[in-house]
Amino acid sequence: MFGFIKKSLQKTAEAIRSVVPNKADSFSKEEIEEILLESDVEYDLVEEIIRSIDASRVNRPTLRNRLLATFSDAPKQVDGAKPFVDLIIGVNGAGKTTTIAKLASHYKNEGKKVILGAGDTFRAAAIEQLSLWATKLDLPIIATKQGHDSSAVAYDTIDSAKARGFDHAIIDTAGRLHTQVNLANELKKIVRICDKAQSGAPHRKILIIDGTQGNSAIEQAKAFDDMVGVSGIIITKLDGTAKGGSVFSISSKLKLPIYFIGVGEGENDLVKFDKEEFVDSLLDAIYN
Repeated sequence: MFGFIKKSLQKTAEAIRSVVPNKADSFSKEEIEEILLESDVEYDLVEEIIRSIDASRVNRPTLRNRLLATFSDAPKQVDGAKPFVDLIIGVNGAGKTTTIAKLASHYKNEGKKVILGAGDTFRAAAIEQLSLWATKLDLPIIATKQGHDSSAVAYDTIDSAKARGFDHAIIDTAGRLHTQVNLANELKKIVRICDKAQSGAPHRKILIIDGTQGNSAIEQAKAFDDMVGVSGIIITKLDGTAKGGSVFSISSKLKLPIYFIGVGEGENDLVKFDKEEFVDSLLDAIYN
């Protein structure tokens, strides 16, 4: 896993080397400030980190402790229900459908029985794409036609999972901006219907964030959280951006757990987020 996380931060490491070409045992506070800003850590958080450091030179253990502290308030996930229902939300282009496939593959590799729900009935292409993934992964899928009631798909997916003894149900939703009132109301309806299908469902409302957006994803995430209450985050496309430092800002601002990060396009290119491995991978680009 460590290698995957480190690989996902390669472009961020390249950006850091543009600021400090040579690694060292310590750096000035001004250099650390520039490094963090270059990797897209939000300005206010950078200033908070810098102010908390008393020494004029910043070594690896000191910066490590400060960066790890940005994740300290993230709540732990709750498991237990069967089927365990994940509702996947986010805007178009963030990588929702591919992430669903990766998450399903992750569960399947753990020996779990998984069913998919093609709840994005807004786009025909989304239904087709998820159906192709279901075929590739040899998983059952509940799907309908474009324009049909997405909440009915969610209900049928959970109902089928219960009847057939599945461990996990993963339900897609239409990509939407928080400014789209009709789609926002539809998402709230899906959440209500999930609870009718199984009390307490969805057990997680997972927001997919495009890592290439960096800190601009924070306000988007806040809006979704206000809308339906986000349980946690999966960050995609982190391997394709130099904005890896935005992960610190996202976690610090939202106080939400990061469940996984996407590190490629393959079905197995999803790794559990580990804050210590993430921080150490970033620090390896800075210190000897």
